[in-house]
Amino acid sequence: MVIISKNGDYLGVFVYFGYITICVSLPVTNIASGKLELQTDGSKWSREGVDEVYRMVNKQTNTKVAKNIILFIGDGMGVTTMTAARILDGQLKGQSGEDNKLYFETYDHTSLAKTYCLDKMTPDSASTATAMLTGVKTNYKILGMDGNAVVNNCSHSMKYSQKLQTILHWAQKLGKRTGIVSTARVTHATPAAAYSHTANRDWEGDVNMEQQDAPCKDIARQLIEDNPTINVILGGGRRHFLPNTMRDPGTGRIEDSQRADGRDLIKEWLSDKRSRNSTYSYVWNRDQFLNVSGNKEYLLGLFSSSHMSYDIDRRTSGKQGEPSLSEMTNKAIDILSKGQNGYFLLVEGARIDHGHHDNKAKKALYDVLAFDNAVKAAGSRPESSPDTTLSIVTADHSHVFNIVGYPQRGSDVLGLVRDTGGLVTDQNGKPYTILHYSNGPSYTQNINLRYVNTTTAWFPFPAGYSTQYETHGGEDVVVYAKGPMSHLVRGSHEQTYITYVMAYSACIGPFLDPSNSPVCSSGRV
Repeated sequence: MVIISKNGDYLGVFVYFGYITICVSLPVTNIASGKLELQTDGSKWSREGVDEVYRMVNKQTNTKVAKNIILFIGDGMGVTTMTAARILDGQLKGQSGEDNKLYFETYDHTSLAKTYCLDKMTPDSASTATAMLTGVKTNYKILGMDGNAVVNNCSHSMKYSQKLQTILHWAQKLGKRTGIVSTARVTHATPAAAYSHTANRDWEGDVNMEQQDAPCKDIARQLIEDNPTINVILGGGRRHFLPNTMRDPGTGRIEDSQRADGRDLIKEWLSDKRSRNSTYSYVWNRDQFLNVSGNKEYLLGLFSSSHMSYDIDRRTSGKQGEPSLSEMTNKAIDILSKGQNGYFLLVEGARIDHGHHDNKAKKALYDVLAFDNAVKAAGSRPESSPDTTLSIVTADHSHVFNIVGYPQRGSDVLGLVRDTGGLVTDQNGKPYTILHYSNGPSYTQNINLRYVNTTTAWFPFPAGYSTQYETHGGEDVVVYAKGPMSHLVRGSHEQTYITYVMAYSACIGPFLDPSNSPVCSSGRV
């Protein structure tokens, strides 16, 4: 049945198939129109509840040693962000959305992780990524160093703070291949936490460091000089690897923050791989990337001068073409799985965070869907089956992002709050959006959204307080897990706990010591 209706200020065309409604115009107002029949008796919930209990009862505990570990980090993917993305995903599939599930929400085990860092209630990505990858909490803006490190103080931090080994380094010691995939610059906080040690996450290139910090290496140098055996590095950030005398191949320009020391770190990476008699490739756009064989030992892909594009804006061919997060994840698994001893892979959906900082909720949520597709892509691979691979999906922190009002079921999650009577207004008679930020650059008291299309990617969702950028939130984040020893992911834990679950699953790091892990030393089955 097709109905054309006037609901509030928009003309809607709704196609009805039983209990499912497909809206072919925006905003989606399926149930707000009063036309969608809901199942009001309890049989559906009783049936689903019983089935879910039996699924949990019959779930088998996997106590094998993990050959592989994949850590997926949705940067800034707090609970509200996951909920909104779940609804959006369902609505894009023609459903009402609320009862949808993202792929990673089907994982076997869940827990909560506390995200605070040593010196702040609300953390940044450097301190949280350090917690997850080293098992040690540290201070705001610090990467790979303990709590004695002082932000911006190179000499003090190098003298008094311990440089921490990461789960990536532990994996390498056992001969596992390792990889880093991110839609941010590969020198940005989350990927850099896997390999670097620095008193300021912003020291990504030499031009970002002041002269008194010269004894400390910038993060790009640490990646190339100190971590030459990372097999796969895929993301953005060419500018920190190219000298400022060389034009960027993608833009044709000399970009801000290109190196002032005259070094071409990409050329140095290539030279190192030749000296190892390795098979390797360097690529900088999607066309080149798609032609890379999965039989390589090493792959470096830097697909933009700075961060990669939001998925909703991503180009797929030519000089500006970028691979998707799913494509990069698949290629990384192709290469890493060729190693006999397994692998560790870090995958970051970075631009969820950046969309939120600009109050651009649609961009952030579409990047959650791209992130979920990458998790699904890995899950469909036999090389990363839950029989051999521990997969963990989590966020580093949340954002001050909310779902507000009492919108009717099926209302477009990117739209305005509506009920059966149409638009809902505030005490000043103005309609308001379902999605809202507590702070950020889009703060305003005067805008009337009645005639504004809030569903475009550029629309900045309203904020309650005016700040240059929207801030992180300080609440716990969810941790999802499947595969060997994933049942350890339950309850509420410090964020550092994630490191030790990964290490114990693969019998690496501190669990190589028989006194710490008699189960590992005796050969877990």
